[in-house]
Amino acid sequence: MPTQIQENTSTLFLLPTVLAEGTAAQVLSPQVTEVIGRLDYFFAEELRTARRFVSSLRLGRVIQDLTFYELNKKTPEADTAAQLSELPTGQDIGVLSEAGCPGVADPGAVAVRLAHEMGMKVVPLVGPSSILLALMASGLSGQSFAFHGYQPIDKKERRKALLDLEKEGYERRQTQIFMETPFRNNHMLETILAACQPETLLCVASNLTAPEEYVKTQTIGLWRNRARSEHKIDLHKQPTIFLLG
Repeated sequence: MPTQIQENTSTLFLLPTVLAEGTAAQVLSPQVTEVIGRLDYFFAEELRTARRFVSSLRLGRVIQDLTFYELNKKTPEADTAAQLSELPTGQDIGVLSEAGCPGVADPGAVAVRLAHEMGMKVVPLVGPSSILLALMASGLSGQSFAFHGYQPIDKKERRKALLDLEKEGYERRQTQIFMETPFRNNHMLETILAACQPETLLCVASNLTAPEEYVKTQTIGLWRNRARSEHKIDLHKQPTIFLLG
């Protein structure tokens, strides 16, 4: 008789987290906290942050009783595959993003791909994505857009990359979305204002979902005027998404 293939009954849940501390009640659905409340295994980009987040939900879980596996850009794929394959039969596991939604600009995508290969069910839960929230609030094209992640650190390379994105946006009528490490945000803004055409639209979306949330879309020309005035914005260490249109 042919050997029967055993179905994988485990589920991988993609668990959104907050973009700003203290906002879980406003931005997370009850389903997210319900699922977190019954899981014993988690993948997380930064273990300390993940443990603190789960504790902050006050679900009555004892953190020491939970298992957290580190999954970041340096994690060997073989380690993640082994951790998934060694789950107890029928045991579910969650992926916690460092901020926002797992798998989107996030190393959690590795666990998702492996879960599919292993025949696990994959369930994404609703939560805040800074990329989509910024696009929604920008007024730029939501019909055609592309996310490009982080841009080069070197100033000359960054300038060339931004000019290429601007050109691509015009040619494809496409919104170009990207980000920067928060402590380099001001350098990124300076480069954008120096490199791009005055009529190009730029949206700056900072601290999304936080009380100090800031979203502004205007032409590069008007941003340059603002940069020379008393209304100049300071994005240093402020989580920010940039959009060109």
